[in-house]
Amino acid sequence: MVKLPVPAWHRDPQERGWLRGAPPPLWVRLLPVTLAAAVGVVTLVSPTRLDIGFLLGAIPPLAVLSYGPLSTALLGGVVVALLTVSAFRLGHPGNTDLETVCFVAVLSVFLSFVRSRRDAQLDLERTVAEAAQQAVLPPLPERVGPVRCAGLYRAAQRGTLVGGDFFDVRRGPRGVRAVVGDVQGHGLAAVSTVAALLGSFREAVLDRPDLTSVVAALDRRLVVDSAEVRHAELFATAVLLEFSGDARSVRVVTCGHPPPILLRDGKATEIDVAPWTPLGLGLADGVPLQPGHVEPLCPGDLLFLASDGVTEARDAEGAFYPLLDRLPRLADHDPAVLAEEVMADLLAHCGTVRDDVTMLVLTPRVVEEG
Repeated sequence: MVKLPVPAWHRDPQERGWLRGAPPPLWVRLLPVTLAAAVGVVTLVSPTRLDIGFLLGAIPPLAVLSYGPLSTALLGGVVVALLTVSAFRLGHPGNTDLETVCFVAVLSVFLSFVRSRRDAQLDLERTVAEAAQQAVLPPLPERVGPVRCAGLYRAAQRGTLVGGDFFDVRRGPRGVRAVVGDVQGHGLAAVSTVAALLGSFREAVLDRPDLTSVVAALDRRLVVDSAEVRHAELFATAVLLEFSGDARSVRVVTCGHPPPILLRDGKATEIDVAPWTPLGLGLADGVPLQPGHVEPLCPGDLLFLASDGVTEARDAEGAFYPLLDRLPRLADHDPAVLAEEVMADLLAHCGTVRDDVTMLVLTPRVVEEG
C-alpha cells in the first residue's frame, strides 16, 4: 500500500521535534515538578539556610511549555507554599521576592491559557488541512491493473500537507497511465493548481486516445486557468507514463521534468527521452508533441520517478544527492518501501530538504513469454 505523507503531528517526535507541534517529551513535563521537589528536599535536609529560592521562580514558566492553565496555577501555588512555609526557610529577607514570584506565576497562567487556545486552533487547522490533502491527493491503491504502485509525498513548507508536487496512477480504456508533476510555487498557494491538473489528468485518462493528447489537455488546463486569473502565469513540469495492456512496454513523455529511472538487474539508468516544454506555455496546440519514448520492459523491472526535490537536493558542501548511485542498493528491499528508504537516505545526506519531495515507484507485472 502506498505510504501517505505523514502529517507533522503524527510523526515520531525525534523526526519532527516537540518545538514543531509534537507533544513535549517526558523530561519537559517532569522538569517543573522535579525542580520544585528538589528545592523542597534540599532545603529540608540542609543544616543551614540555602539561598536557592530564586530557582522556584522558573517553575511556572517551565510549566507553560507542557501544562494547561489549571496545572500551571497548581504549580504556582506549590511555589508560593514553598516560599511561605517556615519549615523550608526560603522566605527570609534577602532570599526571594515573593511578590515577584506571584506575578510570574499569574503571568504564566495567562500564557498557558493563550497557548492552550492556540493549540486548539492549530488542531482544527490541521484537521482541515488533512481533509484537503485527502481530497487532493487520495491514497494510491496497492495495484492499478498490472502495475504495482507505491508513493511518498512530503511538503517542504512547514505546517502544510499539500504543496506544489503531485502524482497519480489511473487505469483507463487504453491502459494504465501515471503522472508525476511539480507546479509553480509551494505550499497552499499551489494547491489549487495541483487540484486542477489532477482533475484534468483523471478526465483525460478516460477519453484521450494517446499520451500526447493527455499532455495537451494538461497544458490547456493551465493556459485557461492563467487567462482567468489576472496576472497569473501558471506552469508546471511533469512526466507522464502509459503502460501497454500486457505491461511489456511503457511510453514516456517528459515536460521539463526529470525522466523516470529504470532499475534493471541491479543497475539504475535514466530513460533517454526527448524532453518537451513545461506545461502551461500554450505550445501543445501550435507545435505537435512527439509521440514520446517507448521502453520495452522485462520481468523484475522497476520504474522510479522523483521530483527535483530529490534530484536537486544538496548537502552542506553543495554536493547533489547521488540518486542513481544509491538506488540499486536501496532497491534490494521491498519496492513498496523503496520510497521511504530513499527519503531516509536523502535526509541522511542533506540533513533537511528545502523543496517538496515526491517519489513514485511503479513495478509492472511482466510475464515472460513462452
